[in-house]
Amino acid sequence: MNHKKYNKHLLDFIKNSPTPFHVVANMQESLDAAGFQHLKEEERWQLINGNGYYVTRNDSSIIVFIFGMKPSVETGIRLVGGHTDSPCLKIKPQPEVYKNSYYQLGVEVYGGALLGPWFDRDLSIAGKVSYQTEKGKLQESLIDMKRPVGIIPSLAIHLDRDANNNRSIDPQTDMLPILYKCGNTREDFRSILAKELPPSAHSGSVSILDYDLYFYDCQLPALIGFKKDFISSARLDNLLSCFAGLQALLNSNKQITSVLACYDHEEVGSTSAIGANGSFLESLLDRIYSEPEEKSRVMAQSILISTDNAHGIHPNFPSKHDENHAPVINEGLVIKVNANQRYATNSTTSSFLKNLCKEISVPTQYFVSRAGIPCGSTIGPITAANIGVKTIDVGVPTFAMHSIRELAGANDAYYLFQTLSAFLDIEKL
Repeated sequence: MNHKKYNKHLLDFIKNSPTPFHVVANMQESLDAAGFQHLKEEERWQLINGNGYYVTRNDSSIIVFIFGMKPSVETGIRLVGGHTDSPCLKIKPQPEVYKNSYYQLGVEVYGGALLGPWFDRDLSIAGKVSYQTEKGKLQESLIDMKRPVGIIPSLAIHLDRDANNNRSIDPQTDMLPILYKCGNTREDFRSILAKELPPSAHSGSVSILDYDLYFYDCQLPALIGFKKDFISSARLDNLLSCFAGLQALLNSNKQITSVLACYDHEEVGSTSAIGANGSFLESLLDRIYSEPEEKSRVMAQSILISTDNAHGIHPNFPSKHDENHAPVINEGLVIKVNANQRYATNSTTSSFLKNLCKEISVPTQYFVSRAGIPCGSTIGPITAANIGVKTIDVGVPTFAMHSIRELAGANDAYYLFQTLSAFLDIEKL
């Protein structure tokens, strides 16, 4: 797959993946088409060497693996990790707010969102809805309204003369999207949702029980810039990595057992049944390698590449970076290092990656946070601690991380795919 074709597919993937549920559904569609088998955790597994499989939890986390032809105790396994969630606005269970004849919805801020850019955007709603059919059966369905249904207007500067100097944002009162002019009427949000269910749900009356729904920006992902060398989009953190990992695995060497784990809840700490600090990956590995000694031997020979976006140096704010560790967009994959183990990289794993990238002509850079500015973390240290695997944290340099619209490099997105593809093809570490 060449550079242009890859990025076109990446933009389509992000466009069609407004929530973690849609991310997993779209990954499943690609995996089914490629002949991968969907395993259920509650069922007995019969694994065949050389075949591909995937497992999901909550429809928002997914682990994909190829059960290699060669014994894992001889080769180790190759693991790639990412996350399916992004900071956003999540709709509350009883969200209806009526103010001054406007119908609004109450929201919670999910993760460490940069709130300012959410104002004056055309917003839609997507997620998962649970409902009861006319016959009393409980069912779930993904929805995506795919059209602008809400907006959070800014307060005019005439009414807040200090807005450009010192405007604080109260998420409880300032971030409520407006859906429509309601006058004195009242409408249950669940009745609105019922109309958005797919046709298969409307064989009779349905009762909406609950939902996990999120607002998202309707603006489509795009290649931008005078030379179209930038990717501008929502959710680059971390769908860019999920897509790269999936494409690399679909084209990987079936001789070696390879694993792609894409978790929900990374942006809120990863501690959940479906997060990286839960049992999902360890449970899967225990089923593949039922003998503890075998599993330990396999892990000792394995490596995890934890893929999550990195902070590119912003030309308007260069003082926010350590000048010797300031990644530039479209100048290569970023190796992320932190002395306090916010990243799991060490000299052994970084040397392995640098050597791999050199062989395939992919440039590399370093990110180390400026002293005095704490960095974020990733699934890398969590996974390394839970399963005892050597780990390196890498990412694509990005601007405006956790904004409603982020910016990365078209070359870097392809570099990540090339690197993961080469990594999954290594037969002996």
